[in-house]
Amino acid sequence: MESDESSTPAPPLGAFSATADFGVDAIAGYVVQFMEEAKVALAMFDATGHVLYSNLPARLFATSLNPDRSSEELAVVFNWHEGLVTAETMESARTFGRWAGKLRLGDADMQGRVLQLRLHPLGPQRSFPFMLVILDITQETAREMELHERNAELEVAYAKLKSAQEQALHAEKMASIGQLAAGVAHEINNPIAYVKSNLGALRLTAAQLLNLARIPECENDLRQIVAQERAEDDEDPGYDNIAIDTHDLIMESLEGVDRVCKIVSDLKDFSRQGQIDSWAVVDVQVGLESTLNIVWNEIKYKAHVVKSYGELPLIECIPSQLNQVFMNLLVNAAQSIEGKDGIITISTECVDDQVIISIGDNGAGIPEAVLPKIFDPFFTTKEVGRGTGLGLAISYGIMQKHHGSIEVTSVAGEGTLFLLKLPVKQPH
Repeated sequence: MESDESSTPAPPLGAFSATADFGVDAIAGYVVQFMEEAKVALAMFDATGHVLYSNLPARLFATSLNPDRSSEELAVVFNWHEGLVTAETMESARTFGRWAGKLRLGDADMQGRVLQLRLHPLGPQRSFPFMLVILDITQETAREMELHERNAELEVAYAKLKSAQEQALHAEKMASIGQLAAGVAHEINNPIAYVKSNLGALRLTAAQLLNLARIPECENDLRQIVAQERAEDDEDPGYDNIAIDTHDLIMESLEGVDRVCKIVSDLKDFSRQGQIDSWAVVDVQVGLESTLNIVWNEIKYKAHVVKSYGELPLIECIPSQLNQVFMNLLVNAAQSIEGKDGIITISTECVDDQVIISIGDNGAGIPEAVLPKIFDPFFTTKEVGRGTGLGLAISYGIMQKHHGSIEVTSVAGEGTLFLLKLPVKQPH
């Protein structure tokens, strides 16, 4: 098929297509009309800055900035305002196809005005003329600054709230430890007492063994110690008995020292404020045992503890905070039991991606009318001096922070069961 050379080529994409009713001049007139009515200031100028066209907003802008300049002076865009258009911005527009920036005015009549500027090079080679677009964004900038200021205020308020929350958590923790101080001291004193007693017995055993060694430097003292002990008990202890007694005394003493070290270690980890926000992947049952060790003196004279631990994965949590929850629930369970035949149950299991921990008791229970209020701050049913009213409120907050839940079921006169649900992994 041959081409028709006489045919008129189609206009390029985006070009005007003049008709009998709308010629190029008519369409250009409509474009100018649109530009005159635009809300933004538009100015076209050549490479020397001489204005080729400016719409009404641009002319008003130029005269408002320069009320004392003549129209001849304002025919050059460089005279409108220093920094509005520069050789650098023109060169940047030529290089990259356009330039954009902001200008804050400092003139008395335009104090604080903020302008958004765009510079577009036109023409076949994108070298000249230039189209300058000026948009007043003072209100938008003011709103943005106000938003930044309010965000900064919110960040400060959040930091204060977080600090207050941490202080409340630590204060409640210290209050709990303070209430348990006598019991903890008793738990430490018992092993220390029999370690002391064992060391007294080891004094004679060591003297008898050293007497056999016939060490000259110790001989006089050893004779005196052995003589005193034999005066009280004429029976010869026998070397086999000495060896057995020595072994038993040392093992009992080591067991007592280990018990003290464990209590002190658990207490130190529990009360350490620096670990409040330390997330870690841990075995939650270790935390349960550690907390149970701290509160044991509060429980052992009132109840038997029945444990049923399942196989649990390591979970992502803040260990010291979960231990705080365990302590609050265990102490509450012990304090709800009257007499010496109580039962406290602790069970754990993993269901899907959740670890479920239940702590129950057969104590006094919680009246139905009171049950909805137990997580409210400062609400307590205990007598003065036995609670701050923050324990369960803080426990509820800790569980929320861990994206978990705490549920309670109770029957007055029969007992209470708390159900803790924790995700294995925290959502990020």
